[in-house]
Amino acid sequence: MPRIAILTGGGDCPGLNGVIRAAAKTAMLEFKAEVIGIEDGFDGLVHDRVRRLNYFDVSNILTQGGTILGTSNKANPFAYPVEDAQGRVTFEDYSDRALRTFNSIRADALIVIGGDGSLTIAQKLTRLGIPCVGVPKTIDNDLYGTDQTFGFDSALVTATEAVDKLHTTAQAHHRVMILEVMGRNAGWLALGAGIAGGGDVILIPEIPYKLESVRRYIHDRKRAGKRFSLVVVAEGARPEGGDVVVQRMVADASEARRLGGVGNKLRNEIEEATQIETRATILGHLQRGGTPTPFDRLLATRFGMDAARHALAGRSNIMVGLRGPDIVTVPIEEVSGRQRLVDPKGHWVATARAVNTCFGD
Repeated sequence: MPRIAILTGGGDCPGLNGVIRAAAKTAMLEFKAEVIGIEDGFDGLVHDRVRRLNYFDVSNILTQGGTILGTSNKANPFAYPVEDAQGRVTFEDYSDRALRTFNSIRADALIVIGGDGSLTIAQKLTRLGIPCVGVPKTIDNDLYGTDQTFGFDSALVTATEAVDKLHTTAQAHHRVMILEVMGRNAGWLALGAGIAGGGDVILIPEIPYKLESVRRYIHDRKRAGKRFSLVVVAEGARPEGGDVVVQRMVADASEARRLGGVGNKLRNEIEEATQIETRATILGHLQRGGTPTPFDRLLATRFGMDAARHALAGRSNIMVGLRGPDIVTVPIEEVSGRQRLVDPKGHWVATARAVNTCFGD
């Protein structure tokens, strides 16, 4: 009997369960295959935490956020965090343990649902002899090789609703309201929410900003009779010649810097520069949670079906992706280690500038 394994790696987002459901049901119904769920991402592969999924395990989960399998963004088998007796963290190569677990379940392929970090690991596992098929997931929408990742649309709806809500209180109190959203090094979420929500200032990592440009723009609005302004800022935005704001360092994570706090920093700077009362809201993990949008449910289902079909047809070292209206395959090595960033001269930015949005440059 054919058999596939599935894991969800990295940060959670709406739509993960949709991929699991579609991949598992396709495998069971079309191929009469067994499906093995690996718990907590690559951590389950390292520590042999696996379970067989039956048809009812993957039923009625399409609308659920999160992942029924659990996930981890710290369990890289090739750089696994190990703490010694003195509390110091070192990174060890536990890939042999991951290979042992995979061989023990006798699966024909591993479907890896994750972002750039998870798919980079998938590429390395393929070299060890584990056939992997990737599915692109991230609210940041920064994964190379696909027009859009699932999870982004759901996060974008949450961020846009936040902009809408801040608009009313900004207008009522004649304030500058700042919304900080996620995105790491990519500005897709801030840019999309800023355009959709009518943000006046959008600050993204790809366009370093000048505080003076922001101050002048807000003052120009005030002189024109606009007594409030909305600022949407990506957590990875930085001033020209400056650096990102780091919330904290995490010793046991492969990405040690946790971004966050640029909204509060800007609040103080803008209020001092403009003498206009300014408030900041950090949306945080609200962007990751909740029910996936219909778009993400559909995309997750399409990705899951194709991933299962490719995996059970013996294809590996590929990622399924969205290209126009079609689901295509992309070699994982083309995805690994690369990010899809906002083009400062692209159509989204041009659209925002056309309606007089300020990018601080």
